Amino acid sequence: MMELAGVSKTFPNGTLALDGISARIEAGEFVALLGPSGCGKSTLLRLMAGLESPSEGEIRWAAARPGPGEIGFVFQDATLMPWATAEENVRLPLRLQRRAQPGAAAAALAQVGLAEFANVKPSGLSGGMKMRVSIARALVSEPKLLLMDEPFAALDEFTRHRLQEDLRGLWRRTGKTIVFVTHSIYEAAFLATRVLVMSARPGRIAADVVSSVADGAERRSAADYVGFVKELTDTLRAVMPV
Repeated sequence: MMELAGVSKTFPNGTLALDGISARIEAGEFVALLGPSGCGKSTLLRLMAGLESPSEGEIRWAAARPGPGEIGFVFQDATLMPWATAEENVRLPLRLQRRAQPGAAAAALAQVGLAEFANVKPSGLSGGMKMRVSIARALVSEPKLLLMDEPFAALDEFTRHRLQEDLRGLWRRTGKTIVFVTHSIYEAAFLATRVLVMSARPGRIAADVVSSVADGAERRSAADYVGFVKELTDTLRAVMPV
């Protein structure tokens, strides 16, 4: 789907955030960007989304670059409009794109298990529910690529685990391409089919690790999951600054 070819990013203040990033993202993959805080994971995601431009290198697409609505972005904070209902929040991208798709917002809410909360405003939703609305908003325009920037980081562990399971289930049902930023080894190991491990600033791809974890109801306690966590831990330890 996408190829990063020698992508670097230098900010106006002279800070080199990313240095020579090269990687391929294939259609239908669930890729995690894993690395320490400040290594440029979020910057790389914004480059993929077209919210920033590379200082060097380029991002190549297998076909034409996705147009409006074909890339969904989920931020760390749900960023919902407090005066609008869940369904109105989800419908926002369609309104901005001037697309009339009756029933699309309700269908997106149903995908994330919130069909019964369509008319509830954010003040009446839990933190996990707000994030589900944010995910539904990103899905409503049927994007080819879903980019997620540590969306579960601020949630309690129980809610986080549940949303991880729901997200992986959604990926398996839809086959969407997902790139997910996290600094949690356990989250990356549970969710991703492939993990790009990034070193500290300037951000570089230190390792490209393919998951061998089999799907199953007891995924978190499976021996291959435990082994994958150890592999990622050892890889990350090797690239962390002393």
